Amino acid sequence: MTDGTHEKLDRLLQSGGIRLGRSQRDRLDWLVGEYGAPTLDDLPDSRRNGVIILKEPLSGAAAELFYRSLTPGSAVVIPRSENPGFDFLKSKLTEFGTVSPCGADGPHEMWWGGIGWSKFLTAADASTLRPRIVSCYPRGGDATAAFALRHSLERFDLACHIEPIETEFSDRLLCFEKAEFMMRMWNKYREPLLFVEAGAALREQPLLPSFLGCDVALHKWNRWEMSARTLYLGRTERAEMLLRAWQQLAASYPAIWEGYLLDQVWSLTSSQVPLDTVWLPRSYHALKGDLGAMRATILHDQQTTTMELGPDPAFANIVRSARRAGRTGARDAFMVMTAKPETANGIAVVLRDVSASDAGAVAATVEAVTGAYAADCGGYGRLELSLCAWQEDVGIARDAAALARHRILEIAPGQRIANDFFAHHAADDAALTARHLFP
Repeated sequence: MTDGTHEKLDRLLQSGGIRLGRSQRDRLDWLVGEYGAPTLDDLPDSRRNGVIILKEPLSGAAAELFYRSLTPGSAVVIPRSENPGFDFLKSKLTEFGTVSPCGADGPHEMWWGGIGWSKFLTAADASTLRPRIVSCYPRGGDATAAFALRHSLERFDLACHIEPIETEFSDRLLCFEKAEFMMRMWNKYREPLLFVEAGAALREQPLLPSFLGCDVALHKWNRWEMSARTLYLGRTERAEMLLRAWQQLAASYPAIWEGYLLDQVWSLTSSQVPLDTVWLPRSYHALKGDLGAMRATILHDQQTTTMELGPDPAFANIVRSARRAGRTGARDAFMVMTAKPETANGIAVVLRDVSASDAGAVAATVEAVTGAYAADCGGYGRLELSLCAWQEDVGIARDAAALARHRILEIAPGQRIANDFFAHHAADDAALTARHLFP
């Protein structure tokens, strides 16, 4: 990206009042380098290429016209994609990835997508950064599945590590066993890691995630259920943070379905650091019986109708819809910020009526809250900000905050947030405590 192009992009973002953190801007710069000049809130009359940055949600006929105008040579970037108003358009597009919030400097989630993976899949073939393929299987089980994976790797010049491990059951891996294996591989090797379930076969070189240069890449089975059968980890601190959190959570809840644990870890990590996530195409998670199985990059030894990827029936519907749109739901904090020095007390801010409010007002309120906390935390060591589309979401967010014993504040889009917002509420808390102690 040239200095001139960089300056033009700076001016474009400034004209739209768009604030991006460093990781988000790096991803946008990369997209501009791949696709060409960006435009802002563009509704083209004809099909064309380039990066289109959307500030406002589109729905109905406008979204359909916009979708029809796109080509494989165009990419869509939504820099405030935490707003559920964008969900309808996202559902029509191919979801490439997300970069989660970057604190007060970039307090929004950035989503990027298009109408297909063809451009990236072709370009990835020339990638010079190659992952190490890692896999494991129960020591007491049948090694045939691991042999099939190793055999498929022989035609590619890819480093690999496939080993039997001690497991509680001879016929399957538990989540904590897989996570512990991945942690060992992380500490042993220096390359990016691509875990592939034993029994799968590689049909093509799996270079897409390393070419895209993300922190983590995985596939969402049925568009929302996170699958750990194919999992890529880039050599970044953020990827390591996700892996360590996954290992700890899996060790604490060894009997829980691994997709749910991975979902929760992704949400937790995304709220705390600007995690650059790529949502891998189905070709990286193809199953026997898939219509596109012959063009698969990774073909798993499972039938399309398999129930093994399905979640616990108690998996909440509210989480499913949020993950389908590539964002967190009300039961998970959208963003977590901490103060220095950290203190034990925390505060939860619940932003209600997000779906019924103007997208600009929602975005401005998010920026005001995070900016106020960065300016003066009021002694609160931790801020958790939750976005709630409906009143039901508000109740869920408040219950979660109460479990954490956080001070809870409920605000509305467009509400004035002064720089002393948190200090003011901390003073109120102190006064209330004093009245209880000295009536």
